[in-house]
Amino acid sequence: MLLRDFLLRIHLCNGIGIIGKAKVYAWLKQSEWSNTQLPPVELLANVAGINQHNFAAFSKSYHQLLQDTRLVEKLVAGEKWLSICDPDYPVALREAFAPPLILFYRGRLPLLSRPLLGVVSARDCTNYSFEVMKKLIPGTVSNTMAIVSGLAKGVDTLAHQCAIASGGSTIAVIGTGLDIEYPAANRPLQQQIGQTQLLISEYPNHTKGYRSHFPERNRIIAGLVQSILVTEAKQHSGSLITANLALQNNRNVLAVPGPINSPLSVGTNELIAAGAKPILQADDIVEEFYQI
Repeated sequence: MLLRDFLLRIHLCNGIGIIGKAKVYAWLKQSEWSNTQLPPVELLANVAGINQHNFAAFSKSYHQLLQDTRLVEKLVAGEKWLSICDPDYPVALREAFAPPLILFYRGRLPLLSRPLLGVVSARDCTNYSFEVMKKLIPGTVSNTMAIVSGLAKGVDTLAHQCAIASGGSTIAVIGTGLDIEYPAANRPLQQQIGQTQLLISEYPNHTKGYRSHFPERNRIIAGLVQSILVTEAKQHSGSLITANLALQNNRNVLAVPGPINSPLSVGTNELIAAGAKPILQADDIVEEFYQI
């Protein structure tokens, strides 16, 4: 069995989380891979730090996936996929925190090799974020880099739409299987991105959007991009967690300053006070990627 096929099976296993999968991959990199002698489940569980409560589920699915190719094909459901050991897997993501072993995708994979700008904001963002997006994304930014966001309602949606409307490129990282549109209102946009841009997920088809999936999705955004832009964020918000993940990955954090009396600007203003670059115009973003 090829290493990439083995990693696919580990990725599809039950009872193992993103940290455990990352530990298994780190261990495999230090080991001499054998196509004929696969690691016993007890050893993998020990490497991954799987507790007794989850061991039974992991062991059962591990053996099933090794023995039943049709089960693997059923879970993949015909989607294209990229393994962390493949040459096309983004180097920046491979070196980031807990990189996914597998990325399922639809669309134009070469977009991953472009300069990438992540865009995040508060889920309940105000019209201020919309005005910011309409000012910053069209033109120089959309012409020189691909916009990466999470296809959530609000700024995520507008970031993708602005990039497409400006003739640029966009990548949507979602927290469900590729066959599930969430939120449902974004079904046409998700389908368009999957056909003409790039839609990616670490989750196999039929996987619903559980609460834990969205911070897991955000770590992929933070790992993919060179810089991440925060337009609005409350104190201790999910957007700030994504920004902190980007900092841990040595990415540039960019923030739009806002009114000091707005709760949704507390997070971005604090980022700027802590050293994030304030973004006032499109060129402020572009100079993070190019000398202008």
